Amino acid sequence: MRLGYFTMPLHPPGSDPAQTMADDLEQIVTLDRLGYAEAWVGEHFTSVWENIPCPDLFLAQALGRTKKIVLGTGVSCLPNHQPVMLAHRIAQLDQMARGRFLWGIGAGGFVGDFELFDVDNEHGEGRRLTRDVLDEVLALWSEPTPEAHRHERWRYRVPEPKPAIGLRLHMRPYQKPHPPIAVAGVSQKSETLAMAGQRGFIPMSINFVPAGVLRTHWQTYADAARQAGYTPDRSVWRVCRDVYIGETSEQARHDALAGVLARDWTDYFIPLLGATRGLGGVKLDPAMPDEAVTPEYLLENIWIVGDVDEVTRKLRQLYDDVGGFGTLLAIGHEWTPRDKWERSMKLLIQEVMPRLGE
Repeated sequence: MRLGYFTMPLHPPGSDPAQTMADDLEQIVTLDRLGYAEAWVGEHFTSVWENIPCPDLFLAQALGRTKKIVLGTGVSCLPNHQPVMLAHRIAQLDQMARGRFLWGIGAGGFVGDFELFDVDNEHGEGRRLTRDVLDEVLALWSEPTPEAHRHERWRYRVPEPKPAIGLRLHMRPYQKPHPPIAVAGVSQKSETLAMAGQRGFIPMSINFVPAGVLRTHWQTYADAARQAGYTPDRSVWRVCRDVYIGETSEQARHDALAGVLARDWTDYFIPLLGATRGLGGVKLDPAMPDEAVTPEYLLENIWIVGDVDEVTRKLRQLYDDVGGFGTLLAIGHEWTPRDKWERSMKLLIQEVMPRLGE
């Protein structure tokens, strides 16, 4: 199993954007030094908590501060974008990264972003736009013929090349034919994970859901892959989890319930899910009342919290429960207090991961 990082990021309302982005960058620099394989950074335009609207700009700065860690958009929410601009920004970023880049894509899930871009997600427009934008970007990265492209959401014209003056649509990704593409999924029988299987992309499962839902993620992806003629490979599957390691399990539980992990769920994720897609995906038992989804419930059933031995045991159990996966993505939170969180991330890669390989 490989180890990576997925940060949305998470900062409470009132935070200083300049400072939080500097802090998030320092996290990525630290993870690179520790040997984490990859780090993904989210995109939201209207979420005060998830306050990076342009992850490509953030990743471009991170490239200059890191050496080995592979960086990814987590994710480019395709309905938010005009395909010509997106194709060029991602291709340029891939050129700058020279192979240290993964393109995460998705349909988006934040209600404010759907409203901002006037996406009728209740009637499936977001999923349709996701496919349409993706197809346009991939076509622009091939050899698009000079013609007009008109869509209800955009219009552009690929110009006729003029070699004498160096005029043509020229920007292509560094990785051929394009950077590896990953698709994020949340719900059972996720349509975006089915699309990942159909196209041979990387499946990514978000941190909200228990093992039972994760099993449906893999089944949805694998079934779609087989139908499209691909052989599904669990080693490419990314699974996100909230992970915190303390000196003792008792201390780890206290830190989780009294610190940023519980804060981010109590003040953001639980109200957000309750107001949008519902809390059903978080529940082991669908009959549970919403009020039962508490930090204590999450600690016992969703988060991976404890000392080194307990976290190792819980991750091994998760791996066995879902049938195996290739990369664990630890979810990003504010490292407050910094020394404890940095110690947790260090123990995860230096002590837990070697034990999982035994």
